[in-house]
Amino acid sequence: MTTRTWIGEEPDGSPSNLSEKRPVQVDSTGGRRGSVLLVSSESFVSSKTVRGLSKKGFHVESVVTASSAVRRLSRAEFDVVLIELELSDVDGLSLCERVVGNQPDLPVIVIARAGTLDSAVGSIRAGAYDYLAKPLQVDVLTIAIARAIQHRSLKREVRRLREAVQEAQHFGEIIGSSGSMRELYDLLDQVSRSDVTVMITGETGTGKELAARAIHKLSSRRTGPFVALNCAAVPEALLETELFGHVRGAFTDARSARTGLFSQANGGTIFLDEIGDLPVALQPKLLRALQDRLVRPVGSDKEVPFDARVISASNLDLETAVAERRFRSDLYFRLNVIQVDLPPLRERGSDVLLLAQHFMDLASARSGKDVSQISSHAAKKLIDYPWPGNVRELENCVERAVALTRHSELTVDDLPPKVRNYRSTTALLVASDSDSIVPMHVIEERYIRRVMLTVGFNKSKAARLLGFDRKTLYRKLALYQIDSHAELQQQ
Repeated sequence: MTTRTWIGEEPDGSPSNLSEKRPVQVDSTGGRRGSVLLVSSESFVSSKTVRGLSKKGFHVESVVTASSAVRRLSRAEFDVVLIELELSDVDGLSLCERVVGNQPDLPVIVIARAGTLDSAVGSIRAGAYDYLAKPLQVDVLTIAIARAIQHRSLKREVRRLREAVQEAQHFGEIIGSSGSMRELYDLLDQVSRSDVTVMITGETGTGKELAARAIHKLSSRRTGPFVALNCAAVPEALLETELFGHVRGAFTDARSARTGLFSQANGGTIFLDEIGDLPVALQPKLLRALQDRLVRPVGSDKEVPFDARVISASNLDLETAVAERRFRSDLYFRLNVIQVDLPPLRERGSDVLLLAQHFMDLASARSGKDVSQISSHAAKKLIDYPWPGNVRELENCVERAVALTRHSELTVDDLPPKVRNYRSTTALLVASDSDSIVPMHVIEERYIRRVMLTVGFNKSKAARLLGFDRKTLYRKLALYQIDSHAELQQQ
């Protein structure tokens, strides 16, 4: 079903300077891709162009003079402004400068009857996001508008994240505001209140030691020491004495006694990273220590009690290691009383930009550079890249970019080649006919409707499943006009 709207009216409803008002078919499915203000002479405001944009899912309004455009922009919010270079009352570039000056985040696309280098350069200097020459094809214009909307969205996100860095949700030194991180914070908060053994799992670079330190700092043992050991970084021959200590003369180079890390952690927390790399021969000794809360230093015939909370971590699949007899099952269950899974960075959404802003601020302060912004194009590259090295890789990327940039804003050129040249090789096609492939916003709308119906319009459950905060969910429901009563009535 379609509705008819008039193109060519002034904001107050009076007829514009067009010779006639033309009815335009507007998509009424609710799948709006963005709102567009057209500032154009009547030669450009053709029924074909406006109908074409409307069929592509855009909400289009049209005015014919610069003064009308200024009034309309003061009363309503648009995602993109299309300005024809040749207007009846003022030069199109003058209007472009005024729009960009008043609303820097609002992208302007300038359209000229005949494309020339001078007009293109003039448009860019006036602050235009893009420049197009006639004759225009609807598909070309659609792509330009979609890119401009995405550009605006990224600029807003970068600015919002910069403002949010200081107020971001933290758990210790962990930063993130995505749904998965909020769930993680809740679990870490509960874990920190107890004294049980914890196993932290996750891919390399997800911040397992940060999580362990956060648990320690919020626990009743916070005033005690936090002692960390990477089991994979210590030679097997030295690992036992590192953990349990040794007495003088226990071996050739043991000229004096040494206190092991378990004893050093008394009253606090010991963190055993990469526990999956613990040698098989040492595993029963660690199990005995955990069960009896006693350690026997190498070369001693006496056991020494210790009082430390044990947190371990691994990026390996320990259940598989147990099945393959590379890791003792009894030790695994002793260590894994509570398991905390850290999400990979690729599943944390806009946390990528939040973390990038944080790392940029730190790197700028260390280097003495005034680098305070991330360009929208660079932000898109950061979001698109899958970050196999997770937060650690992102931190290294941003530090490199800050070190190499010559500007106050990080650009695509400052990013490592593998990040700036990354192209996704995965495409999801729902049909062989390209005309039947729907835009992403339609897929999002359908999925949100399905989730809402599945949870009986329980907004808290829906927000958790979708990875949204409640404010974002309410905005999406309003955007797609998803009403609980109406939806349930249709079932």
